Amino acid sequence: MFFRPVGRELVALLRTLPAEAWDRPTVAAEWRVRDVVAHLVDTTLRRLSFHRDGHAPPPPRPWTSEREFVAFINDLNREWVMVARRCSPRVLTDLYDAASTQHADFFEGTPMDAPALFAVSWAGESSSAGWFDIGREFTEQWHHQMQIRDAVGAPALADPRWLHAFLLIALRGLPHAYRETPAKEGDAVTIEITGPAGGIWTLRRDADRWTLWAGATHDARAGAVLSDASAWRLLFNALSPAHAEAAVQRLGDPALTAPLLRARSVIV
Repeated sequence: MFFRPVGRELVALLRTLPAEAWDRPTVAAEWRVRDVVAHLVDTTLRRLSFHRDGHAPPPPRPWTSEREFVAFINDLNREWVMVARRCSPRVLTDLYDAASTQHADFFEGTPMDAPALFAVSWAGESSSAGWFDIGREFTEQWHHQMQIRDAVGAPALADPRWLHAFLLIALRGLPHAYRETPAKEGDAVTIEITGPAGGIWTLRRDADRWTLWAGATHDARAGAVLSDASAWRLLFNALSPAHAEAAVQRLGDPALTAPLLRARSVIV
């Protein structure tokens, strides 16, 4: 489990940033570096409060669509970020340092087969396995740190094991992204991610749904090749449509590779 080393990497980076770097824009819409750090403090404290401590989450307002659910989550995130603008960079760093350490302590002692706290909605699930919920939490910690690193010009997180673990979770959203893509039973799309954190996976159409498998198939109708650096940016909404087109080499039937460019493993 990589929560502890990834958290330590962010704390070490934040303690070296000059004051002006905290106000640099990121790809996270209107958020600057300080806002992304505040968001990480928020989600880490939420997890400890709701999951470790059993504190009841605020009751959600009723929603009748995915759009309304996204709006609810965005409002929660925005409320904390606005309040946290009263905090100094040092205070935000100290808060994240303390919270991320407790976060790692908690997950290192949590059985992977324990019930999930929240379903992974971007995978189309109304209930999820505990390990998937924990994995989703890791993708949040990893990709927000990478947003910060991109914004301040810091090197990417170096250990390819961390990105590989991230991709293993994020790719599980692809069957949901393909849910409305018509295909015959047995049709397949091979996805090759190059680089030290990469691998090969196959999306296959079964009788009533798409499923994801490790490895390649010899009779795929389509395929896509992209780097590990492009893969995480694509799946976490950090590439423009034009950059996504340029980053993904598409092979075979274009109707079966187009959904990959729109796939997201995050609530947007």
